[in-house]
Amino acid sequence: MDELLRDIRSGIGYDIHPLGKGRKLILGGVEIPHKKGLIGHSDGDVLSHAVMDSLLGAAALGDIGCWFPDNEPAFEGVRSADLLRRVYQILLEKGWRISNIDVTVIAEVPKISPFREKIRTSLGEAVKLPLDRVNIKATTHEKMGSLGRGEGIACVAVSLVFPVS
Repeated sequence: MDELLRDIRSGIGYDIHPLGKGRKLILGGVEIPHKKGLIGHSDGDVLSHAVMDSLLGAAALGDIGCWFPDNEPAFEGVRSADLLRRVYQILLEKGWRISNIDVTVIAEVPKISPFREKIRTSLGEAVKLPLDRVNIKATTHEKMGSLGRGEGIACVAVSLVFPVS
C-alpha cells in the first residue's frame, strides 16, 4: 500500500448552539441576515467549530476546547473564523495538510443555500483550500425537536488530512 494512502486520516466534528436575540448569525465566517444569532462564548459559529474539531480530530490533536477553552477570557466574543485560521497553522506546524472538508448544516431557518458559495469561499480561504475541496450542504430537522422548532443550529463536518512529506 502506498505510504501516503496509509496515512490519510479522517476526522468528524459536531457542534450545536441555541439561537438568541441580540447576536449576529455567523456561519463559516459569513454573517447571515437573521433575527437571531448563535449564542456562545465566541461568536457561536457552529460551522467553523465543527470544521475545527474535524481537522483536529483527524490529526489526533484533541478538540477546540483543548486549544481555545470557553472559560478563557481571551476567547470571549472571538471570531471563530480567526480560530479556524489558527487551527490551520497548528496542523501545518504538526506536519499535516488538509485534503478536503465536507459540512452539513442542520437548521430549520434560515435557508443556507443563498449563502453556500460565500461560506465555501470563506472556509477555503481560511484553510487555503480550493473550492473543489470544500463542500457545504444543508438539511432541516423536519420540524422535530429543538432544531426543528428553530431554537438552534447544528453542524457536522468531516475532513481528511495527510502528512506533509
